[in-house]
Amino acid sequence: MASVLGMLEERETAARVRVEGLREEVARLAEVLETAEIELDRRVIAREELVEALAASAARAST
Repeated sequence: MASVLGMLEERETAARVRVEGLREEVARLAEVLETAEIELDRRVIAREELVEALAASAARAST
């Protein structure tokens, strides 16, 4: 019985280690995602500003 209990404890320990590793990976990926979202926002804003500037320039050129 003790050996079965020992095996279960080893599996539990392995599962805990895996869970901790996954938590660390999730935290790392959350940081990567945040950085990527910031970059995306900057690029969207840059494109929107360029479109506005080009539209204003075209409007001035046509008058």
